[in-house]
Amino acid sequence: MITISLCMIVKNEEEVIGRCLESVRGLVDEINIVDTGSEDRTKEIAKQYTERIFDFEWIDDFSAARNFSFQQASKDYILWLDADDVFTVEDQEKFKKLKQSIQPAIDAISMNYHLSFDHEGNVTSLLKRYRLVKKANEFKWIGAVHEFLSVSGNLYDSDVAVTHSPLSHDSERNISIYKKLLESGKTLSPRDTFYYANELMDHSDFEKAILHYEMFLDSKLGWVEDNIRACFKLADCYHKLNDKDKELNATLRSLAYDVPRPEACCRLGYYFMEQFKNTEAIHWYSQALLNENHQQISFQNTSFSTWLPNLQLCVLYDRLKDYDKAYQHNELAGKYKPNDDIIVKNKKYLEKTISDSEDKK
Repeated sequence: MITISLCMIVKNEEEVIGRCLESVRGLVDEINIVDTGSEDRTKEIAKQYTERIFDFEWIDDFSAARNFSFQQASKDYILWLDADDVFTVEDQEKFKKLKQSIQPAIDAISMNYHLSFDHEGNVTSLLKRYRLVKKANEFKWIGAVHEFLSVSGNLYDSDVAVTHSPLSHDSERNISIYKKLLESGKTLSPRDTFYYANELMDHSDFEKAILHYEMFLDSKLGWVEDNIRACFKLADCYHKLNDKDKELNATLRSLAYDVPRPEACCRLGYYFMEQFKNTEAIHWYSQALLNENHQQISFQNTSFSTWLPNLQLCVLYDRLKDYDKAYQHNELAGKYKPNDDIIVKNKKYLEKTISDSEDKK
């Protein structure tokens, strides 16, 4: 069976690091903690789990810190996590089985990354990341911020999930790094331009965000998934600026890169729904239920292919007085959100409406 080194970079993570290490210590053979300047109890808590704690001077470069952390590993494979990540009990068991089955020929293994959940505990947004990599391959991290691990070779997709469970978020950290890079005269890569635009949008600087999304798309050097995301982000910016025509055009622009994604279908469905063009809206929401995002590494918001289009179809069929179809779609939405107030109220309303219609026959 292979051996695994956990490698983490941390700073002021006293609220979450114990939770993370507790969830993983029975899975790995070595824990390496690289501290980039904590002023709280982070290192004290980490010492309860490992003596392998290293200091690294923070230089506004996440890749530099992560690459240093990888250099501390001494086992066959390297697992990386952030301090606010955890393995659930279910995924701990999956990880143990994965560890027993990994063949030395495998170079990197992806895991699901669960980013957010609804009130029912369903995963609402996720992506895949290569979490477990062979140390001998010396894979490197790239990018000062929103860094990525460049992997190649024999790749394997696992069913293990890492759950992201933050208690707080430093909203200024990433945008500050980008601004320092630009002030120093550095030119952002297309990928960094995309992520800088995201930071600008998150800070409600919509016009400047639009400028950088356009710069990114005009470069024609972006990953197709980032191109599609940029189109949706542009649509969001124009929505905030109340420019419906450009919002629509940005959504349509995403269709130039691939088949319509469920998110694009829902956006187009809503465009027609607002105008009470019910038949056209029904077409697009129905397409959202048919089309799936098969790009396993891309970001996915599952609501666009599950409860959301079904709930909107319920409303649309109710407008057309097709109450049976409205009820069917509300029931399908309820499979994902059984306790949702709107879905529960729809059910009562439609059951009464259908019953009253039958009584009149």
